[in-house]
Amino acid sequence: MAYPLIRPLLFKLDPEQAHTLALRGLQILPRKDRAIGATPLATRVAGLTFPNPVGMAAGFDKDAVAARGLLGLGFGAVEVGTLTPRAQAGNPRPRLFRLVEDRAVINRMGFNNGGVAAAAARLRRRDRDAGIVGINIGANKDSGDRVSDYREAFRIVAPLADYVTINVSSPNTPGLRALQDKGSLEELLDAVMEERRDASSTVPIFLKVAPDLDPVDVDDIAGVALDRQLDALIVSNTTIARPSLRSRHAGETGGLSGAPLKAAALQRLRDFRVATGGALPLIGVGGIATAEDAWQRIRAGASLVQLYSAMVYEGPGIARAICEGLEQLMRRDGFTCIADAVGSE
Repeated sequence: MAYPLIRPLLFKLDPEQAHTLALRGLQILPRKDRAIGATPLATRVAGLTFPNPVGMAAGFDKDAVAARGLLGLGFGAVEVGTLTPRAQAGNPRPRLFRLVEDRAVINRMGFNNGGVAAAAARLRRRDRDAGIVGINIGANKDSGDRVSDYREAFRIVAPLADYVTINVSSPNTPGLRALQDKGSLEELLDAVMEERRDASSTVPIFLKVAPDLDPVDVDDIAGVALDRQLDALIVSNTTIARPSLRSRHAGETGGLSGAPLKAAALQRLRDFRVATGGALPLIGVGGIATAEDAWQRIRAGASLVQLYSAMVYEGPGIARAICEGLEQLMRRDGFTCIADAVGSE
């Protein structure tokens, strides 16, 4: 409730400074027990029981320093990363911009992180009973063999993750989105699957895709995901498109997230629902800020949802507020559990 009073002060800070401050605050939050027991919002995806369907998207906690604090805010899961095999500084600053008038964010961070080994050391110390933590992995910008990068990162994080997300959809690493092409995607996923078999691991593998896809791309990705028996698709990452924007930062390069992405991300989710025939769990991301947004995504076919940019504008109470609203919307529409509503539009 105090966030509307604090937000103007935070917005006077550089966005990266404010973000760092938020991460430090989350690290000192009192620990809370994980939600237990059967609730209408609990759901199972990829063999995992999520206490609620509202997750924190990758990008907020890049180095896996604040997952416990985020779970304490009421998120049903937290996805950390993107982590790369080697530490990298990312793109030059400034690289993060608030588009306040549009309730949006543009970033061109470039997978800045301290490397997978450093994050793994922290993740080994985490309480696995505290909640679901997914680990998002990517390739280094200067890598000469990106498939090997994913294999290496996967090998390190697989024992530590509740699920692993293969991120091939960031617009801020040159050439990365080319890995969504059918042949390249097949090669990449075959390598990661081989790594999982070699480790005798059963960790679920998710794939995060871009919203900027043609119909043939959607069909190709869906076909590869089904053929390789992926555990879920995350739809979608930030967009390089620029719908009508009012902010003075509208011309900045990078990935756009927040409210202007909502329509495109919803449509792409519907496209993948059709392309997969409902045979693959989908996770809806992009422009979700309210319970109504989350409910629309669930009714369109999302088993889970994620957010990030909306917390910049709505504050740390957003997960609990959306969950409370979802329970009301479920009762209004005659559902007794969240899974029954998936794809019901």
